[in-house]
Amino acid sequence: MVQRKFLITVRLFFGLLTLVAIGVELVIDIQGGHSLVNFFSFFTDLSNIFAAIVLIIGAIHLIERRQLTVAGDIIRGSSVAYMALVGIVFGALLRDVDLGDLLPWVNTVTHYIMPIVVVLDWLYQPPKSKLSLKQLWLWLIFPLLYLAYSLIRGAAINWYPYPFFDPNKAGGYGGVALYCIAILATFLLCSWLIMTLGNKLKRNIA
Repeated sequence: MVQRKFLITVRLFFGLLTLVAIGVELVIDIQGGHSLVNFFSFFTDLSNIFAAIVLIIGAIHLIERRQLTVAGDIIRGSSVAYMALVGIVFGALLRDVDLGDLLPWVNTVTHYIMPIVVVLDWLYQPPKSKLSLKQLWLWLIFPLLYLAYSLIRGAAINWYPYPFFDPNKAGGYGGVALYCIAILATFLLCSWLIMTLGNKLKRNIA
């Protein structure tokens, strides 16, 4: 009972905190006259919104004592993989990049705290279903679509959400390709680790 209440509290708190952080960031962007489409073109924002919703739904399922389906476990796992990628890419490539009007506490929540919380939540309460490596490719659909969208739209309007997508900053399209391959390899490795640990670890709440 204590473990269930603890997990419900943690999921609701960080899920709502993240939505508030994203909301504050959105208001600042609107007040600054920035493009709404650009705002929702950042992988970080999309992944945080998705992960926050998954956490809140997970808390509701615990309150109602409902078990996730296999599809639910796959969706939850994808949110973990995306947030792990957010944390790693930010730490490795974007930590020293100018974040503009982004508030420090919002940056801390979306780039540092949430990746850690979501991964720890997965490890503390792994999926009930045994996930197979074949299902890992489902996690890859959104990142690939996002990559295609970012590169095509960026070339059309000369705006990229991240410097490693911009051929003018990444050393041409060859540099962009190298960055994308490295990030893709990192994502696949993280996803494999997340899936493997999820299959091996014991659930704390039945």
